[in-house]
Amino acid sequence: MSAEAPVVDLSVKIGDLTLANPVSTASGTFGKGLEFRPFYDVSRLGSVVVKTITTEPREGNVPPRLAELPAGLLNSIGLANPGVDEYIRTYLPKLRTLGAPLVINIAGHSVEDFGTLTARFAKEEGIAAFELNMSCPNVASGLDYSTDPVVAREVMDRVRGETDIPLIAKLSPNVTDVRPIAEAVVAGGADAISAINTLVGLAIDWRKRRPILGRAYGGVSGPCIKAVALRIVRQLYETVDVPIVGIGGIQDADDVMEFILAGASVIQVGTANYYRPTAALDILEGLPERIASLGASSLREIVGTLEMP
Repeated sequence: MSAEAPVVDLSVKIGDLTLANPVSTASGTFGKGLEFRPFYDVSRLGSVVVKTITTEPREGNVPPRLAELPAGLLNSIGLANPGVDEYIRTYLPKLRTLGAPLVINIAGHSVEDFGTLTARFAKEEGIAAFELNMSCPNVASGLDYSTDPVVAREVMDRVRGETDIPLIAKLSPNVTDVRPIAEAVVAGGADAISAINTLVGLAIDWRKRRPILGRAYGGVSGPCIKAVALRIVRQLYETVDVPIVGIGGIQDADDVMEFILAGASVIQVGTANYYRPTAALDILEGLPERIASLGASSLREIVGTLEMP
C-alpha cells in the first residue's frame, strides 16, 4: 500500500488571477488543448496557453518547418492560425469547455494591432489572462517588440489600456540583457513575465549545402536551452517584482523544481508534449512530494530560494 501524497498548497497568483497549481502549457506545443483530452483530464492543469493568434489568418512559413536536434527541436511554424474572427467564432466556444483557466496568446504586427487584438478578445467570456507574444523568432520583425525597452513599454501601455485581464509578457532570450526589457513591460502594466521564448538557431544539411528548414532559421527549444532559461529566470526574479513564468527544456518534476528555486512561480511545458503527451500531468503529480521534501507546505515558500554563491 503506497503512502498518501503530502498535502501541499500549489496555488499561485498572477495579478487578480489565482491558479490552482503552477503547471501550464507552452503556446504552440499544446494545440488547443482539446487534442490532449484522450490522454488525461486537462482541467487538472493550472492553466492552458493556446497557440498564438493574430488579427488576420496566417498560413505560416514554407516547409520544412521542424527539425530534430540532438537535445531539442528547431521550429519555424510562422504563427500559422485562422485569425481572430474565425478563432472566436469556431474555437473559443470549444476552449471554454476545457475546464482549466484559458490564457490567450496574441501577436500583433504593430503596437496598435496588439491593442486592437486585445480589445477584440477582451469582449469575450472565459479568458483568464493574455500572454503577449512579443518575441517570436520565426516571423519578420518578430523580435522588434522585445529587444527595445521603449517599444516594449509602448506595446504594454497600449494593451493595458484595453483590458483589466492579467497580462503576461513573453520575452526573448535573443538579447544581450533581458532585464531592461522586463523592467519596461512591468512599468507598462505587465502582471507577469514568461521566460523564455525560443533561441534563434540554424540546422544544415551539409550534403545539399542547404538549411534544413524552409525559412533557414528557426526557434530552438527542448532540454538544450534549459540552462539558458534558468539563468534568465533567476536574473528576472532578482530584477522585477512580478511572477515569473519559467519555460525552456522542462521534461519532468525535477526540472520544475529547479525553475521554482530559481524564481519561477508558474512553469510551462512545451517540447515534452510532443513525445510524452502526459508530461504536464506527470509533472503536476510529482510536485507535492518534492516540495514537501524541502520542508515546505506550499509552493510559495520555496519560490526563488536558490542559495546563490
